[in-house]
Amino acid sequence: MSQGPRSGLYAVSSALLAMSRHLEVRDVLKTIVASARELLGAEYAALGVPDDHGGFAQFVVDGVSDEQWKAIGPLPRQHGVLAAMLREARTERLADVREDPRFEGWPDAHPDMSDFLGLPIRDGDEIIGALFLANKGHGTPQDGCGFTEGDVELLTILAQHAAIALTNARLYERSRELTIAEERSRLAHELHDAVSQKLFSLRLTAQAAAALVDRDPGRAKGELHQVAVLAAEAADELRAAVVELRPAALDEDGLVATLRTQIQVLDRAHAARVTFTSRGVRALPAAQEEALLRVSQEALHNALRHSGAGRVDVTLLRRGQGAVLTVTDDGGGFEPEAIRSAGRHLGLVSMRDRASGAGGTLTVESAPGKGTTIEMEVPGG
Repeated sequence: MSQGPRSGLYAVSSALLAMSRHLEVRDVLKTIVASARELLGAEYAALGVPDDHGGFAQFVVDGVSDEQWKAIGPLPRQHGVLAAMLREARTERLADVREDPRFEGWPDAHPDMSDFLGLPIRDGDEIIGALFLANKGHGTPQDGCGFTEGDVELLTILAQHAAIALTNARLYERSRELTIAEERSRLAHELHDAVSQKLFSLRLTAQAAAALVDRDPGRAKGELHQVAVLAAEAADELRAAVVELRPAALDEDGLVATLRTQIQVLDRAHAARVTFTSRGVRALPAAQEEALLRVSQEALHNALRHSGAGRVDVTLLRRGQGAVLTVTDDGGGFEPEAIRSAGRHLGLVSMRDRASGAGGTLTVESAPGKGTTIEMEVPGG
């Protein structure tokens, strides 16, 4: 508000519009935190959604790097000032949170914080979350706190609309969960029918091959070839069904954490070194996050199974309002002129379809003996 009412109104309006663009709960949480931090000029911001066991079901931060967040360790519990806010449902504006008698300390890796502003997010009588901001970057008023009463008013407005956005997102996700459950049931039936037929044919063909091995090796060889074809078709049916299901980890942990976990598993499971780097990526629309995850999975599968790579590097970086994913390997590569056949073999057509379906672009660079780089960019929301 220090820049005048018109500027403050524009900032609030921008924050509310940003929240209204998202329907996924985690997207809404990230947008609320980023908007609050930018709106009030704070160095750090966080939003916690309490659970029923003294902890937080979700805790989203802005202003803390991925490395810092990982080093901090487990999510905070409902204690100290945080507990007071949730229990008493009141705003806390402190000149130095460390001097408050309720302060209980934080992990060694936690950023140093002084002035503090915390405000509950309420839906009627229920507290559904709490916003925390620290280290305002403007001048300090006479009472010693960088956050002013005007900041409290702005954050109160934001919190009221955040409650609406968060409640709507929860209702949307519940509706979506019901739709997903119905879709999974349908896919399960389709998958059962399709794969059962393939496996039945595969079993009969294998039996025929076994009966022909001694008296007609030539025909037996043909039957065994058919076994291989049927097995490949069954695997394709399985894969086609599985990739249509949105991974639960995306909703629970977000894109960066999901990618990091999957890549850590791949690094342990394969001889090749697999690394992951992320910087500055904010919440993206759900369709874009899912497309980035699927493309990364396909590219990693190609690099680890087909390219003979000794090292695969994955990066996910912020670019404007969106993000760019890069998967680079030092494997065998392929001729650019053979891109069409390679596209069929390596799933490049599917990756391009996923990228374009999410409003993004996909580029592929490769040469024999010089590895492959796959880059996908999405515009954000």
